[in-house]
Amino acid sequence: MLTSEYEELRKTVEAFARDVVAPVIGDYYEREEFPYDIVRQMGAMGLFGLPLPEEYGGMGGDYFALCLALEELARVDSSVAITLEAAVSLGAMPIYRYGTPAQREEWLPRLATGELLGAFGLTEPGGGSDVPGGMRTTAVLDGDEWVINGTKAFITNSGTDITGVVAVAALTGDREISTILVPSGTPGFTVSKKYSKVGWNASDTRELSFADCRVPAAHLLGERGRGYAQFLRTLDEGRVAIAALGVGLAQGCVDECVRYVRDRKAFGHPIGHYQAIQFKIADMEARAHTARLAYYHAAEKLVAGQAFKKEAAIAKLVSSNAAMDNARDATQIFGGYGFMNEFAVGRFYRDAKILEIGEGTSEVQRMLIARQLGLGDL
Repeated sequence: MLTSEYEELRKTVEAFARDVVAPVIGDYYEREEFPYDIVRQMGAMGLFGLPLPEEYGGMGGDYFALCLALEELARVDSSVAITLEAAVSLGAMPIYRYGTPAQREEWLPRLATGELLGAFGLTEPGGGSDVPGGMRTTAVLDGDEWVINGTKAFITNSGTDITGVVAVAALTGDREISTILVPSGTPGFTVSKKYSKVGWNASDTRELSFADCRVPAAHLLGERGRGYAQFLRTLDEGRVAIAALGVGLAQGCVDECVRYVRDRKAFGHPIGHYQAIQFKIADMEARAHTARLAYYHAAEKLVAGQAFKKEAAIAKLVSSNAAMDNARDATQIFGGYGFMNEFAVGRFYRDAKILEIGEGTSEVQRMLIARQLGLGDL
């Protein structure tokens, strides 16, 4: 049972998603265009500042509030939801958690209002899930500047007109990883053209390259050599947020199907009359409900300051499975119309697969769960 404050937030975002996002997002998706106007309105609502303190322009809420907003947005569209998720959990939160007072004051007020978007440069073309072993990007201290060289891949929010800063994970010594803030437009920092993606087509995802890119030594985020620990925590939090997004997609599939089967007729009846369809939708609802309980539990432990690594991995695994299964079943229920991009379930089907890959693959989640059960050293 949500508190009145959480329920008010949920209803507010639900109405925004239904009335503002849903009518126009399909056109943005087909044009593969970033929805700046929608993002601006999300900023005015305070969504980008939900878990940030008021002193930095935030709403003074918590991470669960962010997750509720993500779920409601993803019930309508995942491109908008992932833009918010990456901007907050990957862009702003590392600066809030590990930044100096000066770094927080410089970046957080504009990130909290959505005036600027932040990004997190971790994944590399040859690295994938093997982040420590596959990292090749380097940062060498030259006097009072870091000199960065390397490439990052699949970075969300990294090339929009309002992208302000990217937190870049780099090798700063032998087996030493640190995180360095690189403002957009820094000489030597090149943003490639947008990827041509299967899904999330109204979000911004690009490859980044650094060629003797120089930033002040003061742009080090947190302690030198603590980058690995920083991004592990960042990814744990991000998995809870992605789980909420997955639940939203799974629930959106249920919403669309319930509406469709009331109107679509076959053999003299609405197709919702037939038990085969009823059972399929019942299974979809059960998946979404179960996944929601999983991310609620993980978020509860996160907000309470308790260990939540296992719960985050479980939530991410369960929700991505639910999203993929529900998207497949929804497309089947819609039949030929489900294969058309003009219908939301077609977008949902295209958007669901990445949830089993991004922020740690499903295989990585299983590995983390097994380790938390003490099975990693057997």
